[in-house]
Amino acid sequence: MAEPTTADRDFAPWPPAPIRTARLVLRAAEPRDRSAFVDLLSSPEVHTYLGGPRPREACERALPATPGRPGRFVVDLDGAMIGLVELKSRDLDAPDTVRPDLGRTELGYLLLPEAWGRGYATEACEAALSWYATSHPDTPVVLTTQTANTPSMRLATTLGFTEAHRFEAWGAPQWLGVWHAAGQTPQGC
Repeated sequence: MAEPTTADRDFAPWPPAPIRTARLVLRAAEPRDRSAFVDLLSSPEVHTYLGGPRPREACERALPATPGRPGRFVVDLDGAMIGLVELKSRDLDAPDTVRPDLGRTELGYLLLPEAWGRGYATEACEAALSWYATSHPDTPVVLTTQTANTPSMRLATTLGFTEAHRFEAWGAPQWLGVWHAAGQTPQGC
């Protein structure tokens, strides 16, 4: 049996029970989500600030039947996947890791363009962060986005991320924010 990865240890047991919000369900991926994953990963609009989309054919070939992993929630609206929210482990020993002192856990999210502008990203990310804080109350979470990605910068602020660092990467200025569960005092920011 393979050694558990850091992500497996951080999110065990996985998957948790579905998380319900006012309008959404955050749940583990299912085989029926595969086509939405392909749409999400191959969308030029979704990947404007992420280095560009993956070729659709490559996504269809590479994605497993159930494209899930520990820490990744499908964002479900009325029984259909509209995006994903992910709490993943950063490799703090990688030479390109920015501010490893801020912690290992990173929030990421992607929503299909038809779901933009309705507050779903805020609702889903708040639910994921709340879930994570319950089992990891003293663990900060980081988020990185291009400074040019105005909606993502706005969302980071809405979620309570505070700026910790700015840097250049992937040919563009980047912003790194850190989030602490309510009542926590930021360390080293």
